[in-house]
Amino acid sequence: MLKNEKPKIVENLKKLIEDHSVIGVLDMHNLPAKQLQKIRDSLRDTAIIIMSKKSMIKRAISESKKDIKKLEEKLINEPALILSNENPFRLFRTIKSNRSPAPAKAGNTAMNDIVIKKGKTGIPPGPAISSLQKIGLKTSVQEGKISVMSDKVAVKAGETITNDMVNAFNLLKMEPMEIGLNLVAVWESGVIYPKDVLDIDVNAYTNKVILAITCMINLSLNSGYLVPLTAELAIQKAFMEAKSLALEANIIDKSIIGELLMKAVREANELKKLMPEKEAVPESK
Repeated sequence: MLKNEKPKIVENLKKLIEDHSVIGVLDMHNLPAKQLQKIRDSLRDTAIIIMSKKSMIKRAISESKKDIKKLEEKLINEPALILSNENPFRLFRTIKSNRSPAPAKAGNTAMNDIVIKKGKTGIPPGPAISSLQKIGLKTSVQEGKISVMSDKVAVKAGETITNDMVNAFNLLKMEPMEIGLNLVAVWESGVIYPKDVLDIDVNAYTNKVILAITCMINLSLNSGYLVPLTAELAIQKAFMEAKSLALEANIIDKSIIGELLMKAVREANELKKLMPEKEAVPESK
């Protein structure tokens, strides 16, 4: 790259940053070119990925009119920028959906905890036991096969994978790595969202929102503090309670007269069951 080309590249980066509301930092380390092209195609209408030298990305961030300078500390390994106008959480889900499983290699960094679950492995006893025990697995032989006796976090997120780990994963036919974009952090409207904040379980989050609304409704109804959302429910609750009271106290009202009659019939039938049957009178000859 010629020296006089660097300012042009930085200016182009700055312009792209200004033209987008969401600025993300990627770590492109160990991402194959084929996979990158596939991801770029899938994001064509959502985001653009800009790769450049770390120094020029850092300069573009530093000179940007936007308050994104804190993104500089997120530039790790082989950084790149992802620029979009999409909601950051939706963007992360799109990126995550484009990941695919891959075998581990020595020197890889685990993006998430790699857990080996307890259970049968289908591997016959022998040297394999030693290979599995080297990474801290508790094993035993059951029905002629090796079994893992308890769950084990073999590698924690951020740790480097060793040769011993690779051997164990291969024996267990595990593909614990994911090939895809590693979105480190995203900036939007002055707020920086790290990866662990963006990576949410949509179903779990929805269930929490539903639970919060349910608790709020119950609190409003039980405390008598009404809001527009609960006013109609409170009226329904008051009506049902008044109706129940009237039925228990046998208060005659046209709105419940039918149910009072049904209640009287039920009580009469129960009372009839408790009365002894009359003995038949013999006929006189």
